[in-house]
Amino acid sequence: MTSHVVLGGATPAPRPGGSAPTDPPKHVVVEADGGSRGNPGPAGYGAVVRDAATGDVLAERKESLGVVTNNVAEYSGLIAGLTAAAELGASTVDVRMDSKLVVEQMSGRWKIKHPDMQPLAERAKALAAGFSRVKYEWIPRAQNSHADRLANEAMDAATGKPAAGRPGPAGRTAAAAKTGAAVDPVTGAPADPVAKPKLPTRKPDRTAVAWTGAQGTPTRLLLLRHGQTEMSALRRYSGRGDVPLTELGRTQAAAAAKRLAAMDGLVIDGEAVPIISSPLTRTKQTAQAVADALGGRVETHPGLIETDFGEWEGLTFAEAADRDPDLHRSWLGDSSVPPPGGESFDVVHRRVRKARDELIAEHGGKTLVLVSHVTPIKTLLRMGLDAGPQLLFRLHLDLASLSIVEFYPDGNASVRLVNDTSHLV
Repeated sequence: MTSHVVLGGATPAPRPGGSAPTDPPKHVVVEADGGSRGNPGPAGYGAVVRDAATGDVLAERKESLGVVTNNVAEYSGLIAGLTAAAELGASTVDVRMDSKLVVEQMSGRWKIKHPDMQPLAERAKALAAGFSRVKYEWIPRAQNSHADRLANEAMDAATGKPAAGRPGPAGRTAAAAKTGAAVDPVTGAPADPVAKPKLPTRKPDRTAVAWTGAQGTPTRLLLLRHGQTEMSALRRYSGRGDVPLTELGRTQAAAAAKRLAAMDGLVIDGEAVPIISSPLTRTKQTAQAVADALGGRVETHPGLIETDFGEWEGLTFAEAADRDPDLHRSWLGDSSVPPPGGESFDVVHRRVRKARDELIAEHGGKTLVLVSHVTPIKTLLRMGLDAGPQLLFRLHLDLASLSIVEFYPDGNASVRLVNDTSHLV
């Protein structure tokens, strides 16, 4: 069957031979997606209407939206899909999207608080009211590849250039993958290729560590590293220098946010879990992408800030070693040694432990999203593993990676995930 692609239009797909459908099916499936290269940034949506019985494509929609957020683009895709289904004469619609936010809000399980989302949701509800039944279902991104491809084509048109590397089945360009390679500002070490596990979307099994004797409900920390900056792209020590995300960094943050929005337990009774960020721009930008996806708000905590690298700030690993060879060598082997004018990893450890204790005191037994940097995240994982300081130099964390650690009220802990980047491939 030949599909007919319309930019923002409403023409149904022609039948073989070019004739319009005379007896369209009453039960259809709408697949919709939207995205933004940056959040906000050049955006677009894609939508597909299929015959529910045969899977045949009846209509496609895609449109560039200018500069808007991911969520606006996703809602726009839903609206386009429902509009196309109505024009085809459908009476029953199954909506399938990889946006947990849109699916849960349209299903009535999550509140719609963001002012940009409310009119779009009302428009979608008005369209849905014209059908005898509309059912919403979340699906993994891999199962939404057709709509994702159309959305990427619309984003290409919005930017006036080839795909900028939006992660997902539509393809991440080789250049973007190379630019987004792991950069560790602590060791300067390149990433080793590792298998990238899929993060489960079900609620965590709180009894999985019962054999350890852990008692009580743990505080679950979802540890998200910020996206790419110019400093991280050049593999330079980036501590207190307040640099923003690059375009790729914003794309990485949006992909991580979408991944988190697909997880269960991050929105409870319409309220997003606390999203707490380091006070630096790169982490706040990443955290805001998460807040937009979950419908929450960003708080900051000074204890989550990156190590102060002092006079090594902005230098590469090799440049710092050449500048202060003896000190740099000592620093790599002794966590009590600070960079010139900076802070030692022992100082960072005490600061992060204090921050962790404060957060647990305030949010004990809950799930938190913490958006931070390499050293604080490694430090929290080190606490969860009860490991020594050498872990800081042996553990690798990619940009926009996700790790999970749980701390129990009886002092036990469980590290459940380290350096997950499945949302970036």
